[in-house]
Amino acid sequence: MPVDLSLKVRQAIFNLFTLITCMGNRVRLIFQMVSILMYSTAAIAQEKSRVDSADITPIVKPDVQKEHDSLRNDHLHNMYGELLNDDPAFNHRYPLWIPATRVLAVNVFNWSIDRYVYNFDWAHISLATWKYNLKKGWEWDSDRFGINFIGHPHSGNFYFNVARSNGYSFWQSLPFAIEGSLMWEYFGENSRPSINDVINTPISGMLLGEIFYRISSNILDDRTRGRERVFREIFAAIIDPPRALNRLTQGKMFRVTTKEVYQKEPLNITLSSGIHRINNADHLGDPAYNAILNLQLDYGNPFETRHRKPFDVFRFRTELSYGYGNRLLGSANGYGILFGNVVKENKLLLGVFQHFDYWNNTIFEVGTLGFSGGLILKTPVAKHSNIYSAFHLGIVPLAGNNTQYGPDTSEIRHYNFGGGFQAKLEETFNLNDWATLGFTSYYYWIHTYVGLPGNSLVGILKPTITVKIFKNLRIGYEHHIYQNDRFLKNIPNVHITSSEEKLFLQLYLEDPKRNGKYH
Repeated sequence: MPVDLSLKVRQAIFNLFTLITCMGNRVRLIFQMVSILMYSTAAIAQEKSRVDSADITPIVKPDVQKEHDSLRNDHLHNMYGELLNDDPAFNHRYPLWIPATRVLAVNVFNWSIDRYVYNFDWAHISLATWKYNLKKGWEWDSDRFGINFIGHPHSGNFYFNVARSNGYSFWQSLPFAIEGSLMWEYFGENSRPSINDVINTPISGMLLGEIFYRISSNILDDRTRGRERVFREIFAAIIDPPRALNRLTQGKMFRVTTKEVYQKEPLNITLSSGIHRINNADHLGDPAYNAILNLQLDYGNPFETRHRKPFDVFRFRTELSYGYGNRLLGSANGYGILFGNVVKENKLLLGVFQHFDYWNNTIFEVGTLGFSGGLILKTPVAKHSNIYSAFHLGIVPLAGNNTQYGPDTSEIRHYNFGGGFQAKLEETFNLNDWATLGFTSYYYWIHTYVGLPGNSLVGILKPTITVKIFKNLRIGYEHHIYQNDRFLKNIPNVHITSSEEKLFLQLYLEDPKRNGKYH
């Protein structure tokens, strides 16, 4: 029986989609992260209560694989009994013309907002501007850092999820993100099509898009009815608006099934909030202080032996700050597996990963998209103590980094476009669940394509300690070191070192189906 949602509820969902679409990309991303936190906090508490009341022990022991062979070996479910893929009987693939025309509709809608609500100069297009763009061809644009390295990837996630929620796989959805980007570059603006945008929009867009798709799948449950169903649909709509609109038109928003029809994986959430001190922020004066809010999502169990699809395992972090410099979205970093396998049961995953990094604070700006070979390793030390490690080494086809001390605050570009290599190391020593010692490092070697000729070596180091206060609440300290060595042609070399300190409270929300504090 279909769920009887009133016309007012349907209109509210449509209005919500319109509101989210009209938001700026950075504000929209912040809105989505806060919504993930709000929903997941309630959902995990509800699930933990259900598990406790049913006297079900979470699956945490090393021999858990053997105990659940009957589920794993049917090739349909993971070790927790959840689907490995969306059920095709309830999520069939629609004809090509449907997502293709809806990508067009997304662009028309976004352009209409830009032209008739915001009245941006670049949105004044005509047949003459289309002809000019087609004739003059490509260029590297001069948009501000945040527009190019968070705005366009976030737009690309919309194109991607139009196809993803029409039954297309991860790789099958990429051409539609490319379609949307090309269409926008040639016909959505009166400036020449941008080389950096047509790379960053679809490639980084598919990373963000798959993360939002997976999170929304964890929220949706077509077996539910009434108030719970309405809240699930609303939260999923905030996180993945294109999917919500497709569900509305496909009738999925109102159907009720007798079984689970979406792939779900364990999701652990780490929330930190506190004070951020920037040492010698202006090279002259005293340290500056910000309030910070950090959200980290750890999706999937990397040590489960199974076939891996793209983003069956991913990590995503974002940090918001308020105070000095008014850089509300300070960072967004994530990576997800593209393909790989566990080569040592319950201990070691090897694979190829996709990366997205965005740093934009009062000291420096770095944005990259990358691909790497990598590993995730668990090393037992004692009965309840483990060292969790992740190491990645790969290429960076596109990067941006600032050419001055401090961020780009002008209306024109003051950063280089480039590419090169990256390395990342994450180490977390979990001491019997009462404390953690962590060390995270990012290294980028960036050769300039466009901008000041030369190379930049960027290093970001983050040693961290947390101590348990009560249950899943901890207090923590992080020391953040940033180094940038710029070796420039015909210009004196530049060497910048700065540091930041963070004191915070940390709330760890653990999915009861999977323990493991690696973060």
